[in-house]
Amino acid sequence: MTLWIAAEPLILASQSKSRQALLQAAGIVYEAIPADIDERDIQARSELSDPSAIAALLARSKAAHVAAQRPGRYVLGADQTLSLRGRLFSKPKGRAQAADQLRELAGGTHELYSALAVAKDGEILFEDVSVARMTMRPLSSESIRTYLDAAGDAVTTSVGAYQLEGLGSHLFERIEGDHFTILGLPLLPLLAFLRHARLVVE
Repeated sequence: MTLWIAAEPLILASQSKSRQALLQAAGIVYEAIPADIDERDIQARSELSDPSAIAALLARSKAAHVAAQRPGRYVLGADQTLSLRGRLFSKPKGRAQAADQLRELAGGTHELYSALAVAKDGEILFEDVSVARMTMRPLSSESIRTYLDAAGDAVTTSVGAYQLEGLGSHLFERIEGDHFTILGLPLLPLLAFLRHARLVVE
């Protein structure tokens, strides 16, 4: 069942499986074309330090990059940043770095910022940033090791080394925020824009 009524699918400038699953579940017809950009270089050159602003910049950059290659198409870019007491986290590069991140996040509350931007023909038509506050339970070295063994390589695909829709749910004791935001795509603001743009059924 789809509610998408536009002539062509929405383009998702991401290879994120969770974002693709959210769009599919919402009846949005899409095709995934990941944005080939250097996120860390864009972030460094921007000299931004606010995690919300960084997420918004990267979402815009992804959407604009793919939109430039697909004239006339609506392109959705998204990005997520994680901040703990002012320190920004990136996706871990391996198991050891994932363990380090979990040790730092354990027992504390961090902020997860999810941004989206919709571009078409060189113009950003819509953007939004949402935040969730995530309180991770205290974790022993053994608990971290057990989690990493069970989760496998998936821990390197998400900032913070967890995916809440999977085994990462075992790491938390409290969450404040929108479920879609946590999964990396503020879906409700996006759907409101798509209705306004008459790309989905009212």
